[in-house]
Amino acid sequence: MEMTEHNYSMTTEFTLTGFMDQPELKPLLFVVFFVIYLITMVGNLGLVALIYMEHRLHTAMYIFLGNLALMDSCCSCAVTPKMLENFFLEDGTISLYECMAQFYFFCFAETVDCFLLAAMAYDRYVAICNPLQYHTRMSKKLCIQMTTWAYITGNVHSMIHIGLLFRLTFCGSHEVSHFFCDVFPLYRLSCADPYINKLIVHIFTGLVLIFTITIVLISYFYILFTIFKMKSKEGRGKALSTCASHFISVSIFYGSLIFVYVQPSSVKEEDKDIPVAVFYTQVIPLLNPFIYSLRNKEVINAVKRIMKNKSQNILKQISASATN
Repeated sequence: MEMTEHNYSMTTEFTLTGFMDQPELKPLLFVVFFVIYLITMVGNLGLVALIYMEHRLHTAMYIFLGNLALMDSCCSCAVTPKMLENFFLEDGTISLYECMAQFYFFCFAETVDCFLLAAMAYDRYVAICNPLQYHTRMSKKLCIQMTTWAYITGNVHSMIHIGLLFRLTFCGSHEVSHFFCDVFPLYRLSCADPYINKLIVHIFTGLVLIFTITIVLISYFYILFTIFKMKSKEGRGKALSTCASHFISVSIFYGSLIFVYVQPSSVKEEDKDIPVAVFYTQVIPLLNPFIYSLRNKEVINAVKRIMKNKSQNILKQISASATN
């Protein structure tokens, strides 16, 4: 019995088998996900840099948006590089501690995203439904406090699941049927009963989603109610168009998380984990910068101002060098 327990504790690496069952598709999948990764990182980090450099964007809405873009970058960095590397490897191995670190940063980013989306929905509610009180109700101090609590909650939530993962031992097959170290594929490899782990995942993830989704739904309910009371058809159409694109993004994000982490394990199908995970690890971080910024005049104007200033500086340098 002691030898068996010793063998279980000696597991130091896993094999990620997601996307590996069709070797002929590896080159195509690598190109697709590499392009998605590049666009995601450029779009999100570019948005973070833009908000940081442009003082006119140092308001509540853009503080939340900048942090959302940062967390989308974090999620993409936690998952995608290892997946891309595994397209060139025969075994696709990942060490136990790499696995834990990957899940920590993924869980941290997704949890913070949930709270940031709720904060953004509340921000839009105040801006549309109570515009005269906006600057007093959505002060910079309040935004920083809300963002800080989002980061604290994300860290605590991640550490709870990481701590519970270390109570498990793994035996038999070490093949993780996923393209990153998510908890449910790991639970399937556990020698110990992961019932407590699954229960904690359902409870804590459920609480996070219920709390943040409730804020989002209530905020959008009042926003839509206010929009439909607008007398201007043009203003109503513009507001509806913006809210619709935001709400679709939020719905896809929350819907995919609920599908994977909240529904009972008895109705979970292993082969559906990967397609759904692609949505919240690849598609949503890719789309968010475009959904929340390209339709925003302030962001577009900020980009134009920076480009104009850069071009003017270049022209000045060229003319100065020509004069010399």
